[in-house]
Amino acid sequence: MRHPARLGIALTLALATAACSAPAAHDAKTPSTASTPSTATAVTSCGRQATFAAPPQRAVALDQTSTETLLELGLQDSMAGTANLKTKIPAAYGAAYAKIPVIAPKIATGEQLRAATPDFVIGGSADLFTKDRAGTREELAALKVPTFVSAVDCPGQNPAGRTPFELLFSDYENLGKVFGAEERAGKLAADQRAAVAKAARNSPKVPGGAGQPTVVYLYSVFNGMPYVAGKTGLPSEMSRIVGAKNAFDDVDEDWPEVSWEEVAERDPDFIVIGDLSERGRPGDSAAEKRAAMTGHPVVSKLAAVREAKILEVPGIELDPSVRSVHALGLLAAGMKDLGYVR
Repeated sequence: MRHPARLGIALTLALATAACSAPAAHDAKTPSTASTPSTATAVTSCGRQATFAAPPQRAVALDQTSTETLLELGLQDSMAGTANLKTKIPAAYGAAYAKIPVIAPKIATGEQLRAATPDFVIGGSADLFTKDRAGTREELAALKVPTFVSAVDCPGQNPAGRTPFELLFSDYENLGKVFGAEERAGKLAADQRAAVAKAARNSPKVPGGAGQPTVVYLYSVFNGMPYVAGKTGLPSEMSRIVGAKNAFDDVDEDWPEVSWEEVAERDPDFIVIGDLSERGRPGDSAAEKRAAMTGHPVVSKLAAVREAKILEVPGIELDPSVRSVHALGLLAAGMKDLGYVR
């Protein structure tokens, strides 16, 4: 962020803070939560602690994942902006989303963020907080704007052994503390833990792990090349939960670009297609991905393709979000339909 931008955001934030903290003399029924509590709330996010004297009133979500998490927690009235929408917002969130200003259709810049006068900024990934994007977390902290990054995107800062889903649920719980929405956040985490436990009840037909089915997750096809789930993406954890093995679990990336020949060499038992039709880029739709496989001289000969052992799930749900347990449920059910588990 350039120096004039810093000065501008500091001034606008000061004005916004003063406006938010002024008593509403015209309304005697102003809820008590609007006043400063006697004790502050502190949470640690991706190695940085943030302290809140009161729940945020002008939160900005820098991506769709964060936006939908806040909407699921019923926090739309505490949001001053959203950005970087990749697909359509689900109908369940439509009315709430319509109330929130879109500060940027793509990735927000520091200037766009400044104009929203936020008192809290949340992003699903750390790379949204860079100098050429929304500004670094250090810059925003210097301006008294606390930030929050999903724990799923902070592998070096998390306790060993915590699964991606547990990290996702910890986000809900921490955001519940920040906004004074602990009850709703706790229920959301409990419901999704139950959904993960249900998917984990998939029982392989061959005990002891022998014959564990392998799966390739086809996320996108760009310039004719496939992008698949690697070791560090959520699909590897999904596979483990339901009793399958990600065929590209040896590639230390979330969504590596590979060749169709590499897909053929892995010869997966089944394929999961991430449907990104709503994003609208060439190769995003499930139909285009099917056509790419059936039209390839080598991949078309795979048993998984010839025998239509292909599952379709919403592509956005293959990245960590409040919707990911839905894709996990589709995966578990699909494996049963294909005969891989009891």
